[in-house]
Amino acid sequence: MATDVEVPALGESITEGTLAQWLKKPGDAVAADEPIASLETDKVSVEVPSPVAGVLTEQLAQEGETVAVGAVIARIGEGGGAAASAPAQAAADATTNPAGPSETPALRGDDHAPQAEPAGDNDDHIMTMSPAVRRAVLELHVDPTRIKGTGKDGRLTKDDVVAAAEAQKSRPAQAGAQARSSFVTPAKAGPAPEEKLDSRLGANDGGERKEERVKMSRLRQTIARRLKEAQNTAAMLTTFNDVDMSAVIDARARYKDLFEKKHGIRLGFMGFFVKACALAAKDVPSVNASLEGDEIVYHDYLDVSVAVSAPKGLVVPVVRNADRMSFAEIEKTIANFGKKAKEGTLTVDEMTGGTFTISNGGVFGSLLSTPIINPPQSAVLGMHRIEERPVVKDGQIVARPMMYLALSYDHRLVDGREAVTFLVRVKEAIEDPTRLLIDL
Repeated sequence: MATDVEVPALGESITEGTLAQWLKKPGDAVAADEPIASLETDKVSVEVPSPVAGVLTEQLAQEGETVAVGAVIARIGEGGGAAASAPAQAAADATTNPAGPSETPALRGDDHAPQAEPAGDNDDHIMTMSPAVRRAVLELHVDPTRIKGTGKDGRLTKDDVVAAAEAQKSRPAQAGAQARSSFVTPAKAGPAPEEKLDSRLGANDGGERKEERVKMSRLRQTIARRLKEAQNTAAMLTTFNDVDMSAVIDARARYKDLFEKKHGIRLGFMGFFVKACALAAKDVPSVNASLEGDEIVYHDYLDVSVAVSAPKGLVVPVVRNADRMSFAEIEKTIANFGKKAKEGTLTVDEMTGGTFTISNGGVFGSLLSTPIINPPQSAVLGMHRIEERPVVKDGQIVARPMMYLALSYDHRLVDGREAVTFLVRVKEAIEDPTRLLIDL
């Protein structure tokens, strides 16, 4: 008797998703709770587990198809183990390598590369790549059919892909050129640097100029829609200030080793800024409020949405009750979110809510920006890179590590005076961290 596999609940207000990839194919043996497919929603990627152990007998949806929560996308039949998956594996080997695995030729120059594996032997492992591994394969431009997986049941891991990419870089130039993505046109040997550039662009030798069209992911579509809605709805305005980071840099240099030894996490800048925003929000509560119809909702807590860059776009996991957390708790929470964002394992609950947002473009080198509000929030603080600039201190021109701060806010709710006051409070707390300890 077959068991239906249904699309699981994907979170509040999410009713459908896109079937991104099948991780198992018909005939494959699956264990209970083993992922058989990957779904992409408006916010996160979700793996669909098998409810029982058995054999995948039917796939009832295609990759790229939109499926509703509760819809049946596959059926699991009785059976399992090596015997159940052997026919499917044999068929895959016969299809990809009629001459047999032992006769599969290796790429030239692959003798010492960890990915020099027969393609037929590894096809089943390719079908079970996790979203994080798929992203690594695409970003590093490696051939997954020639990588031997070291994970459970021979599945590829991210480390396998990274190791393969490093080996690919170390090959001789000729072999490396053969293994590159087909979207790169190799330049002719010998020409001047200017000719090499023109060759890649197809300007001198009439080479083919290629384009690639990729459908926007659901996450990217949601980001685009929400950002445009914010611009169309909120009366957005941005105010700026700069802050001398000397005191925070000195504090980190003095206590970073003790902090890491005691708490097991590095002392970063975000802890100081989250604490400073929590302090400033007490004086200017409208910055931490939101509009619902014709009502203003004030929050006596600070749930900070921290903008994190992920492979598929910007995500904003929420540090809840940040105003009541210690520096160590803030740093650990943000570090955990950053790791999950890279792996694509953030949950819907972790990205739901938030009363205020902090975005740190400085980690990418941004000098100044005007961040966009994350609705229904009323404000977002933008941090930027730290650089030494000449400033006047006690009548003397001196060099100081300075950072520009930007506060974008909804002018329907926050007045200019309040926005400036909030930003000044943040500046004062960063330039004199003692204020954070005595609540001043």
